[in-house]
Parts: sequence; C-alpha cells; structure tokens
Amino acid sequence: MFYNFVEVKLSIMKNPILLIVSLLMVAVGQGWGQEGAGDTLVVAFWNLENFFDPFVDSARSYNEFTEQGGQHWTARRFYRKRNNLYKTILAFSDGKPVGIMGVCEVENEYCLNALFNQTPLKRFHYRWVHFEGPDRRGIDPAIVYSKDLFQLVHSEAIPYRNPAEPQRVSRDILYAKFFDYKHDTIHCFVNHWPSKYSGELETVEARNCAARILRHKVDSIRDACRVGNRQRDGPHIIIMGDFNDVPHAPCVKEVLKARSRSESDGEDLLVNLFADPDELGFPGTLKYQDTWMIFDQIIVSKSLVYNDSSNVILSDARIVCEPFLLVEDKTYHGKKLFRTYLGPKYQGGFSDHLPVVARWHYVNR
Repeated sequence: MFYNFVEVKLSIMKNPILLIVSLLMVAVGQGWGQEGAGDTLVVAFWNLENFFDPFVDSARSYNEFTEQGGQHWTARRFYRKRNNLYKTILAFSDGKPVGIMGVCEVENEYCLNALFNQTPLKRFHYRWVHFEGPDRRGIDPAIVYSKDLFQLVHSEAIPYRNPAEPQRVSRDILYAKFFDYKHDTIHCFVNHWPSKYSGELETVEARNCAARILRHKVDSIRDACRVGNRQRDGPHIIIMGDFNDVPHAPCVKEVLKARSRSESDGEDLLVNLFADPDELGFPGTLKYQDTWMIFDQIIVSKSLVYNDSSNVILSDARIVCEPFLLVEDKTYHGKKLFRTYLGPKYQGGFSDHLPVVARWHYVNR
C-alpha cells in the first residue's frame, strides 16, 4: 500500500495537469469551493419586511399573508418580492458572494430556500442559521452565509426573557460562530429588538432588556477568549440587526456599549459603524413621516476596526440607497421607501427598510 501511494504521488508530480486537478480536489475537500475566498469580506443586514410564503399554516392563528387572508398574498406576489430581494442583494454585493448576511422578518425555511437556492444567488452556495421563534406572526431572524467563505462551528437561539415583564414575548437573538478561510474565528449576532409599536416610553425597557441579554453574551465570549490566553487582540465579533432604535439611544449606546469610532475609547466598548450619519451616504434606513432614522446597524468589536495584526482591514460601511428602492414622497417630500404594502394597499415594492453593508479587505500578515 505504501509503495502504491508513493508511486501515485510521483506520477502526479510529473504530470502538471494531474497536479492541478489534485490541488483543486484538496481545496474542495477542505470546504472552499470554486467561488472561494476573495480579497474582500462583505457583511450585510436587511429587514425583508414580511417575507411570508403564500401558504396557510394551520399551526398558527396568524395567516394574513395568504391568498385568503387580509393581505391577499398570492404566489405571484411572493415570487415578485423574492425576485426584488435577490436582485437587490446582487446589486449591493456587486455580483459577488456576501460572506455573512443577517435578515429578519422571514417566515420560514421555505422562504430562505426560495431566495437563496432558487435564484441566481444559488451559485454562491449560501447556507443559513434559522430557528422557529416565538413571534406571534411567525417571522424570524436568520443568519445567511456563503459556505465557500465560512465554516459554521456552532449556532443557537438566545431567547428574550425579561423578569420585569414576564408576559412580553419577543424575538430570539441569533448567534453563530464561524471560521473564515484564514482560520479566524468570527462571532456573529443577528437581532430584531422589540418595536415601538406600543409607544416609545412603554417599550424602552424591552429594548434595554434585549441589549443586556446581548451584552452578557458578548462579555462571555470575551471572557472565554481571555481564559484561553487569546485576548491579546480580542475576539472578532459582528453584531447586526434592526434595533428599532437609533445609534445614540441609551439601549444601544449605554446598555450595549456600542459607540461611534470617535467615542470608542474604552476597552469594553463596541464600535457602531452606523453611528456617524454623515459617513453612510444616506440619512437613514427607514422613514417616519418626514424623518429618516437609522434603525438598522452593524456593530463590531474593536479588533475589527483598530487591530493592526488582524487579517482584515475595515474598508467602508454604508446604507444601500439604490434608486429602485425609493419612490417620490408626495406627502412629506423627498424620497420614501418603495414598500411591499402601504397599509392594506399592495404596491409590489421591496421593503420598509434599506439594507446596510460593511466591507473589509483581507490582507496577508
């Protein structure tokens, strides 16, 4: 057996074509496909606004997004929205794979499969982390990743529990741990915090609670790295989501301790890449009457911003404001979002939120 192995190995080394094929087989065997790792890491988040399938779910009381339901959600409308979404993702990623993308307001695996496996996005070999959550309507967050760029190590749903308001139900925080192609560890969180639907003052404690839960998990990761004697540069942490509040709100800035680059001077602080509106290319990710607000944010550990020994260097962070995502605002002037519905009226648009994107360049150290 040993002799045969050596003989085969020598024959491969003498034949350039066999050598190239063998190297490709090794690369594929290690999990990096033909779309493999490039020189840019793209991270994105998008609230997809009620991305429901068109089928009745007999296990749920909420079935408004069906043909018989109040929204008259047909298969034709579903696929139109699906197509709008995938074309937008291709546009803001310049036709390249997004390394990690957080999404929210997705009903189930059917919707994720239709979007990422049944469109031109399928060539990027996306996989996802999704758990059925407690939301009354059945919409959940998900973490989508390219398996050519990342290897999933662990995932879990972190439940929202508030002892002060035990009756309140809110969406889970998703957590996933990845290895990238340079064998760095990436810790990723996707959030959809409690909304202000019942009033800002009435719901502020719910968002503070979500921030505390997330901060506790972040601290546990930092502590684990410190115990493992790997705290020199700090763990790579990416937090993204629809926080239903702005970057300077206390739940984000004080409880989560996520601040702008100019304010992130403390060791335990996170860097909010979307805390400086003038640097983002657009004034907000959603519009209420005449005011744009940044509810959708990407927040990272300082190791992904200031660490000179990291394998990645931050390039830019921006709000995606492609013209086709907006329409004229005849009431409050300027532009507004081209939504799927405006109240009960179907418009056939995209979402009531704009996507956000951050990019890093891989470097050789």
